[in-house]
Amino acid sequence: MTKDRKKTTAGGSNYASVIGRKRPFATAEAHKRLRTNVMFSFAEDSECRVIGVTSAMAHEGKTTTSINLAYDLMKAGQKVLLIDADMRMSNFVKILGVEKSPGLSNLLVGREENIKCIQFAADLDGLRVISCGDIPPNPSELLSSKRMAAVLESLRKSFNYIVIDLPPIAAVSDALIVSKMTDGMIVVVRQDFADKRLMDDTVRQLQFHEANIIGFVMNCTHVENKYYGKYGKYGKYGRYGRYGKYGYYYRRDNEMENVHIDED
Repeated sequence: MTKDRKKTTAGGSNYASVIGRKRPFATAEAHKRLRTNVMFSFAEDSECRVIGVTSAMAHEGKTTTSINLAYDLMKAGQKVLLIDADMRMSNFVKILGVEKSPGLSNLLVGREENIKCIQFAADLDGLRVISCGDIPPNPSELLSSKRMAAVLESLRKSFNYIVIDLPPIAAVSDALIVSKMTDGMIVVVRQDFADKRLMDDTVRQLQFHEANIIGFVMNCTHVENKYYGKYGKYGKYGRYGRYGKYGYYYRRDNEMENVHIDED
């Protein structure tokens, strides 16, 4: 997206061009590649998988990566729930046009039932979403509570995949806390933006907490290809130019696979 994008969606910003069915072809294909890699990360598909998405720093693209991953899993015929666990800096209301509450925080303090907190994102073909809820003074305590584990266990019975958008690890400990309750973690890294030392620390922290890191998504890379035409400037972080190969990388084990996303 360019810096001068128009504010046209109900939530405020024109995120429609980078999420769901309105994405450019190459972007959509890239997310489908990511979806396939995620689905093949697990041997059994008969039980619900909880996947956390985080990054080292803010503004690396974890939120729209979470949204598009959930959307593409749903379009593959899976029953999917997307949860906004970034209670400190939520963007779901702005991006998806859903209500902030009741949401996850209301669930965790026992004021609402699961079914009452599930919303449907109309612009994403009815993707089921739980927003962050009313902003609490103690997000880390809520996420580390037994209630959080119980809520996830209850939701597992109704879905094939649960995708959780988590805060950056260098900022707060929330993602590390929740990583213990997930089946796998994806780390989003933004090229020419991420700090190497913070990224190294993020991986060490996840490993220390025995999180299952199933892959890394490298976002906003600079790739050229003659088949897909000019994409244009990407804020102050460079220019896509011409791209056809996917513009970020999903790494599993020692492999690097090309994938692409447009992200704010």
